[in-house]
Amino acid sequence: MKFLANLVTRHYKVTLGIWIILFAALAFFALRLPGLLEGDGFNMDGEHQKVMDELTETFDLPAETLFVVFEKTSEQQIEETLNDIEDLKIVKDIQSPLEDPSLHKENVSYAMLHFNNDTESMSEVVDEIRQSIGNQEGITLTGAAAINKDINTASQKDLASAEAIGLPIALVVLLLAFGSVVAALVPIAIGIVTVVSALGVLTFFGGSLDLSIFVLNIVPMLGLALSIDFALLLINRYKEELAENSVIEAVQISVKTAGRSIIFSALCVFIGLGAMFVLEVEIFQNIALGGMLVVALAVLGSITLLPALLMVLGERINKWTLLRVKPGATTKWRNFASFVMKRPVTLIIVALVLLGIGIIPVKEMTLTIPSVDSLPEDYDSRQAYELMEDEFDMGDQSTIYVIADRPDGWESTDGLNSIKDLEKQLLNDPDVKSVDTIFTASEISTVEQWEQSMTVPEVSSQLTPLVETFIQENKLMIPVTLGLNGSSDEAQDWAREWADKDIGTDILIGGQPKFNQEIFDEIFDKVGILLAIILGSTFVILTVAFRSVLIPLKAIIMNVIGLASTFGILVYIFQYGHFGLEETTIALIIPVIVFSLVFGLSMDYEVFLISRIQEEYLKHHNNTKATVDGLTSTSKIITSAALIMIVITGAFAFTEVMPVKQIGIGIAIAVAIDASIIRLLLVPSLMKLFGNWNWWLPFRKGPYKAKNFH
Repeated sequence: MKFLANLVTRHYKVTLGIWIILFAALAFFALRLPGLLEGDGFNMDGEHQKVMDELTETFDLPAETLFVVFEKTSEQQIEETLNDIEDLKIVKDIQSPLEDPSLHKENVSYAMLHFNNDTESMSEVVDEIRQSIGNQEGITLTGAAAINKDINTASQKDLASAEAIGLPIALVVLLLAFGSVVAALVPIAIGIVTVVSALGVLTFFGGSLDLSIFVLNIVPMLGLALSIDFALLLINRYKEELAENSVIEAVQISVKTAGRSIIFSALCVFIGLGAMFVLEVEIFQNIALGGMLVVALAVLGSITLLPALLMVLGERINKWTLLRVKPGATTKWRNFASFVMKRPVTLIIVALVLLGIGIIPVKEMTLTIPSVDSLPEDYDSRQAYELMEDEFDMGDQSTIYVIADRPDGWESTDGLNSIKDLEKQLLNDPDVKSVDTIFTASEISTVEQWEQSMTVPEVSSQLTPLVETFIQENKLMIPVTLGLNGSSDEAQDWAREWADKDIGTDILIGGQPKFNQEIFDEIFDKVGILLAIILGSTFVILTVAFRSVLIPLKAIIMNVIGLASTFGILVYIFQYGHFGLEETTIALIIPVIVFSLVFGLSMDYEVFLISRIQEEYLKHHNNTKATVDGLTSTSKIITSAALIMIVITGAFAFTEVMPVKQIGIGIAIAVAIDASIIRLLLVPSLMKLFGNWNWWLPFRKGPYKAKNFH
């Protein structure tokens, strides 16, 4: 750190110049990122994806399907609309309700638009079709691609509105912390540079990776909060040092001390984000990539760009002072610290009771994969999709695609018997509503009748297209309709059971139930590995940093309890429908993302507090005095940093995309719990209760000597 501090202060003009050029270039690319984001990120290379690829490549089924929903429209309007869409020459095939009665019901009907797998951009296709439809009343385009495009649009609006709410409030918090306008504006500037640069770099990844639309909100949320927090810590130290040193000395000391803490804190966040790479689901890897990138840029900006700015500003960091901020410890915080030291057991009980109350609703948490309900209710694509589902009872059933492989083919007598046997096994399952095979489609009930029919040329010519629909060389496709909602636990159990069942032939299963089952299993099967990486790495790092066993153990246990309480409060808010919100389930990504992010973020405050306590303990080896002094000197800055984090992430509570709203509120609640109940009550109370045992390390020889972190 000494080398970096000297380098940045000696060449601060060059450092500023490099950052200005870099920012200008990356800002240009950042504007292009929204256009590269498609899909919700819930993709993985599993059995479901193999089946869907096989259906498209081998059986010529559409790769994408959109729906045009008609409500109270005439047949002439339907025909004209579909003709206009056909004239665009971008649709492979159109299934019209005028030709298929099953697509029509009373005043509602829908058409299915099928697309090839070589369609380059479904986002552009959606734009073209919507332009063709125009603003005709009662005619709406919906489907996965249309819904994802609307989520992308809503995400961009959400980002703008969250920044409009969060940044001004963050500026007020910074003014209260520093007192001067200039000191308050600098962290905001660092945050903006960090986020824009990160989005610009992500644009380069967008060309080769499928980036989730949720990246557009989560990366700025994390980047702004962290970079402003880091800048707050370094500027606070700089202002302290500036009172007794020259500008260059104050900057160098700040980089060597606060800069070290920033790097350590970032490392903890890195661990949480990096652990998500073990989950082979696109959205987690997207967030891990984007998050680690923005954290790296936040650190880089804090220890290079920020010191360079401080060199330029010098003592003008205190310009336009509006409030007189008392330096160092305050009587209020010292009185509070002394109060905690006198009642450690009582405050531990109170804190655990409060956290326990928050944990109670966790047992009722219902996790689902975000779908159309991610969109606000006033979006036409959501309304049309839900209308179609309700009118045609789509939510009460789901489709499974079974792909069976037989080396000797399926058109021989043995092959036909195998098809019939597979059909029988499926129909015997109580959850199966219907099965489509060459027998059910042709209404021929036996193998013998089929073989006889194929000997008649006229009948054979009619059955051959049917064979080509279900059989391609050694592959057999069987669509199975389940009388179960595709998102239900029962449908997932069905897919899991049939994937492992011995039915006499090799099969692959695809469809929504299988898709959901694979996503859930991937997370639950590997969540133990993710937790082991995060908890184990955190324990090792804190043990090395503080030369203690108890401190890391307490930190991990308290974080887990705090996060469990956070998830309980999320259930109370969203599943119970409080604070004016509609009742909804918790997005499957929320526990993983919030745990991975907040566990690292909370270590930021842990390190800052315990480092100062450790510094004081090394002076006089009085644990109680060290805890009081450490709590007194850090409480204000921890509170300010936590408020920044709460404001920036909590601003997303006012956004419309449900998973983003849940992530923002989840992080804000977790940070609030961590910075108040845990950091100000539990940590000092436990430090008092354990006394010198806090600093115990097995096999230590001689008097206690710990590395002095500032």
